[in-house]
Amino acid sequence: MPNTDPAHMKALRVQRYGDPADVLHLDDVPVPRPRDGQVRIRVHACAFNPADWVVCQGFIPLPPPRGIGFDVSGTVDALGEGVSDVSIGDLVFGVPDYIGYPTAGAAEFAVLKVWCAVPNGLSLEHAACLPMAVETATRSIDLLGLSRGQTIMVNGGGTMTGFAAVQIALLRGAQVIASAGETFADRLRALGASVTPYGDGMVERVREIAGGAPDFALHTARVKGALPDLIKIVDGDPHRVMSFSDFDEDGLGVRTTGREKGVVHRYDVLGDYAQLAAAGSFTIPIARTFTWDDWKDAVEISIAGRAHGKLVLMVNNDAPAKL
Repeated sequence: MPNTDPAHMKALRVQRYGDPADVLHLDDVPVPRPRDGQVRIRVHACAFNPADWVVCQGFIPLPPPRGIGFDVSGTVDALGEGVSDVSIGDLVFGVPDYIGYPTAGAAEFAVLKVWCAVPNGLSLEHAACLPMAVETATRSIDLLGLSRGQTIMVNGGGTMTGFAAVQIALLRGAQVIASAGETFADRLRALGASVTPYGDGMVERVREIAGGAPDFALHTARVKGALPDLIKIVDGDPHRVMSFSDFDEDGLGVRTTGREKGVVHRYDVLGDYAQLAAAGSFTIPIARTFTWDDWKDAVEISIAGRAHGKLVLMVNNDAPAKL
């Protein structure tokens, strides 16, 4: 049951759908209460994702108001009935119940549907960067069926989900070829991936590095017209291409992470990757942090494609930076 019951809080929400810069506002709203099997946290950090701006445009088929923020960390301050794996005061990270409430993670308090303990050695802001990138990358790689010794081409190694996918594939013993710009090229090479630039000749460059056709290609960057080249890279078989950024509007036969039948979200791996991150063996880079005073800058930077890492809203700064 709730330990404290504050009345109101700050939260980023949309009252109508449209361009994020126009419809997103900082509101004063009631603090949500956790339902059975949920926890509420006092939010320390909320990592923004491109998906947040899609929500502003009406991607979730529910009437506004809607909150944004799918990745959060903070201190547990209230427990719903039946919760026994955490206690008031524990530090956790996870995924808000953004469907069941008109607020999400970009708020002073958030109700979580998925949570994991923040391990010793991992900062709360870095923990907040993990959920969406790790879950989406893991699910995509699992759907492709990547095995040890196989080769995967990650198109968009400099996106944060792409950066996660490169690391996950390498940890599974696969050979990884990533396309990326100069910002992340050296970091990807340091992880153990082969890197090639975007642009003309990418198909030939990737196949030369792989010594033929890679087993799979994973599309993580919103690059218009990229899917036909990825199909060529894997020897013309669209079933060996998985995309979670472009939804194959042209009917090329490419598989899409969010539209596969019987998909099970891989939240079960979040704790494992948090432990790896705490040990320095996995990371999602943070580009910049923001406060309530400059949150609009985060929207502008992200939409303009200038993030070059996670953008993190620091909500409450009284929690410890590291355990």
